[in-house]
Amino acid sequence: MIYFVGLSIAVISIVGFFYYKNIKRKARRAELMKQSLPEEYIGYIKQNIPYYQKLPEELKPQLHGLINIFLDEKLFEGCGGQEITDEIRVTVAAQACILLLNRPTNYYPKLHTILVYPHAYKQDKDQVGITLGESWQNGPVVLSWDNVMRGAKDIRDGQNVVFHEFSHRLDQEDGDADGAPILANSGKYTSWARVLGSEYQRMLRKCDKGRKTLMNKYGATNPAEFFAVATETFFEKPRQMSRKQPELYNELKDYYQLDPLSWE
Repeated sequence: MIYFVGLSIAVISIVGFFYYKNIKRKARRAELMKQSLPEEYIGYIKQNIPYYQKLPEELKPQLHGLINIFLDEKLFEGCGGQEITDEIRVTVAAQACILLLNRPTNYYPKLHTILVYPHAYKQDKDQVGITLGESWQNGPVVLSWDNVMRGAKDIRDGQNVVFHEFSHRLDQEDGDADGAPILANSGKYTSWARVLGSEYQRMLRKCDKGRKTLMNKYGATNPAEFFAVATETFFEKPRQMSRKQPELYNELKDYYQLDPLSWE
């Protein structure tokens, strides 16, 4: 009996610890959401991310708060000689947090570390090509700084390595990298599967025939890459996507709770 009483007290203590920790985290996040972003950080954003200028003014304070939380909770580490600066941290965080605007979020809960290389890199010496970025499930996001900057500067080419890799993080939150992130409710999965499945198959057919596609053909690799590339296209080519793939555009608009077409 004494054993079970002791075990019960231990369990209650553990539950109490995590409950208290969660309460403290929520309070800190609420405080960070209200804090202004340093002018120096806003300067980095304006300089490096032209997309920021497209955002409606009412979204910018929300984005600033999300950036505060992201920078408070995520660790950046330099690789291959890359020094981590506030400019790097803010430039990555701002783009990652655009994907979190306007909806409930857990702030990339399984992500703790972002690794940054100066240039595209090889994962190992036997790799044939080079890697611009990657997202390891339950591990870090890895980015190359020059490609982060290249993707941020051109806001109409449909290619943004931060949007791409962080959409993978959203996809992976339910434990599977399958092109289906956690949706607002169970009723939305049927439409999501129908539309994204159909568009993915259509892209495969076009690629097989060598036909031109709106989205980068890397999206034909698998459903997870399709969602990531679709996210890049949704934010950077909203007019073209809404015209050529209206159902896909509407699914992404419903998921992200944003309408980039209205910012054009």
